[in-house]
Amino acid sequence: MNSEYAPQKVAELLTAGATELIDVREPHEYAAGRIAGARHLPLGELSAQAETIDRGSQVIFYCRSGVRSAMAQQAFAEAGWDAHNMAGGLLEWQAAGLPIEPEDGHVAEH
Repeated sequence: MNSEYAPQKVAELLTAGATELIDVREPHEYAAGRIAGARHLPLGELSAQAETIDRGSQVIFYCRSGVRSAMAQQAFAEAGWDAHNMAGGLLEWQAAGLPIEPEDGHVAEH
């Protein structure tokens, strides 16, 4: 099952406090630019950190373009989480005009 949200919907859910947003990119990508309020858990550490993610709440994963986060979404959905992927990743978020931090942040190359 593939469950994706457009960046605008993710922004709405974040504002409402209705979801946990997890950035699965590498540390240098996260440092370059990120969505405010996102939790950083690199893809390689996700399985070890899985139990720190609340099973009772919705979780949305994102990466640079949506490929790595789709893998995370699928694995967590199969394991019983209410897991979703942000379509198009941070590239689509930025293209939609949504803010990233820090103010001079950018989307790093993979």
